[in-house]
Amino acid sequence: MKRKKIIVMGFMASCPIAGVIWQHIHYIVGLQRLGHEVYYIEDSARLPYDPVAYEVNESYKYAAFILDKLSREFGFEERWGFCARYLAKPECVGLSRSKLQELYKEADAILNVCGTQEMNEDLDKSERLLYVESDPGLEQVLIDNANGKVPDYLSKHHALFTFGELVGTPEFIVPTHNVRWMPTRQPVVTDFWKTDAPPRPNARFTSVANWNTSGRKDVVWRKSTYLWSKSLEFLKFVEAPTRSGESFELATGINDPHALHKFEANHWEFTDPAPISIDHHKYREYLQGSKGEFTVAKDQYVRLKTGWFSDRTACYLACGRPVITQQTQFTQLYGGKKGLLAFETLEDISAAVESINSDYDTHCRAAFEIAAEYFEATKVVHSLLERAGI
Repeated sequence: MKRKKIIVMGFMASCPIAGVIWQHIHYIVGLQRLGHEVYYIEDSARLPYDPVAYEVNESYKYAAFILDKLSREFGFEERWGFCARYLAKPECVGLSRSKLQELYKEADAILNVCGTQEMNEDLDKSERLLYVESDPGLEQVLIDNANGKVPDYLSKHHALFTFGELVGTPEFIVPTHNVRWMPTRQPVVTDFWKTDAPPRPNARFTSVANWNTSGRKDVVWRKSTYLWSKSLEFLKFVEAPTRSGESFELATGINDPHALHKFEANHWEFTDPAPISIDHHKYREYLQGSKGEFTVAKDQYVRLKTGWFSDRTACYLACGRPVITQQTQFTQLYGGKKGLLAFETLEDISAAVESINSDYDTHCRAAFEIAAEYFEATKVVHSLLERAGI
């Protein structure tokens, strides 16, 4: 593939938590390894989150700090910019506003990762915007509820991609109104995660989760509400440790005493997510030190039969750690046997635990093989660019 000038846009500076950082770094490094000239830019009216001050505010000091640090670690020095468009007079750090405007016109592709970059008068000049949807169901329901009318911000994109790999197929239950959603998945640079070290002593199946998102992305479709928060899905399977005889651990914070009591009564363990979330190296060490991952999926992904798969879970696989995760119908595409097991019931969870414990080393090898075959960053981003005609 001929060397291209490509911009990755997202929110890892305005929301600098470890999982979000890795999600974007995998795109940047994957594109770099294909030989492209890669830039990372945030140009948003969204106020940034400062994890040191534990607050959202107008200061972009931490955003600039983290982008400078990451650029030196991952090789995009002098190729990053943060524009605080939320200020009355936008201020830019890293690349200048005039350089950003020039790049928008020149770039062969601009990846709008997670669809978080809003449109503005500068971006409107590009005809190479690629929308990468990480939360399938939201946009499709929005369009169907509007009788097929596509929102302006989507129509301004050259191509639309989604982690919902079954969107547009007979499995996916929401009509797509001839909008072409192309399947993609989270790229992972597997050599960043692969480890020969064993799990830490007394390791458990773990996961990292934001417990309650207050319904801000719940959607109503055909008189049913489809939930975005994972908390109620975890509660459906709260008996998993007692039923399977296995220890499960969550790096999360539960503020609801009633819910917390249910988990503790069923022998769940908890760890403070703050040190893991603020440091992308500690986040990686936490995954690598785990026995594997046990997690659920959001109600929207499950009931709409999206085929969605977690970017975090793909990282567990790349660590060579087996995964037990809730079925979104992704097993029609990969997994379902060794290394990556799906569940719909508590009985499924018990069977998955038994299978992994009976041949743990085989499941570990299979987990990494799935990551390398289906999620390797160079494969994923090459396919995305090729199908977008870049």
